[in-house]
Amino acid sequence: MTLQYDRRRTTTTRKLAINRLKERAPLDGTAVDRFLARHEVPIVEGPYCTFLFRGQSDEVFLVQRIVGLPDRIAMRRLWGTDLWYVVLELPEGSRIEYQIEVHHNDHHERINDPLNPKVSHSPLGSVSVCFAQGYTTPDWALPDPDARPGELLPELVVPSRALGRDCQVSLYLPARFRRTASYPLLLIHDGDDFLRYASAKTVLDNLIHRLDVAPIVAAFLNPHDRLSEYANSAAHARFVTKELLPRLEADLPLAGSRSGRCLLGSSFGAVASLAAAYRSPDVYGSLVLLSGSFVFTDIGNDHGGGPVFDPVVKFVNRYRARPRRVADRAFVSCGIYEPLIVPNRSMVHTFESTGMEVYYVEARAGHSWENWRDRMRDALSYVFPGPQKFVYE
Repeated sequence: MTLQYDRRRTTTTRKLAINRLKERAPLDGTAVDRFLARHEVPIVEGPYCTFLFRGQSDEVFLVQRIVGLPDRIAMRRLWGTDLWYVVLELPEGSRIEYQIEVHHNDHHERINDPLNPKVSHSPLGSVSVCFAQGYTTPDWALPDPDARPGELLPELVVPSRALGRDCQVSLYLPARFRRTASYPLLLIHDGDDFLRYASAKTVLDNLIHRLDVAPIVAAFLNPHDRLSEYANSAAHARFVTKELLPRLEADLPLAGSRSGRCLLGSSFGAVASLAAAYRSPDVYGSLVLLSGSFVFTDIGNDHGGGPVFDPVVKFVNRYRARPRRVADRAFVSCGIYEPLIVPNRSMVHTFESTGMEVYYVEARAGHSWENWRDRMRDALSYVFPGPQKFVYE
């Protein structure tokens, strides 16, 4: 993997658009206007991505979270203009999120790129997005008028003694849902966020329509206190396996077998999925673990994640010391630009040592909902392949 920023031989960058602009005479506001009118920002030229900002400022920084690069990369002002730039070299197929930090008169603020309309949304807000050469949004993640839509039912309320509250769960029923059929069940942590930020319903509709994935029922779970309930909580695991699962299997025509049950989660939701399966190793046939927050320590107690990660580290350390087969198969993925890439790579070998079948994918992306969305076809076609390939007993 090659990641560089604005320290390169002139022979390799002489023909970049920003370098051609430098050679223009006169280099003035009109020249900059014409330059920006001709180019989509960031400017992608082979592996090189040129980020731009226009405005009066003392300093400007590109802010991103790519492991191996500084979080804040200084942009350079093009002499005689108010145009700032920096060039990153990104591997083919990369997708990164970023913002611009502007400093002026002892004041600074972080903003989305005013020159780039592409943004990504999350519970924390929005950020700008750069698509490097070779990245495209999967067509199966976009609305398809030919795909028969499934039905997203209003929230089901499940009283939970384990959690001491009523739990709201949304249900997805596939197109042509029939009470006489038998469906596998996908349990999705952070369900509303997957629906809102990862286009989960559209993805399910399309993948089922294209026969990539078997018709499935999906339950979208939503935590009340995410960092507590998803950090190896026995109460949450008990709710999922002892309260929610029996309710769903009593109300719906589900396969009701190990091979027909899958837990899915991203980040802390992946920890919650593994923890629930760990406590009931004979219940779930499959796991989908996306950018799991599998923080651990090999020596000492300094894991760097803060107190919220303490129960996670304790659980992962225990699991690594005594690995247990908790499912038949696991789909594991992580973005290579995430700090979590090293622990996720390590967990693959731990899972395999138990006899679990593991499908591992590394994405040229960060810790984001679109990264997790883009993994859904590989993940779901692996655990619940199309109906012509597998029969759920």
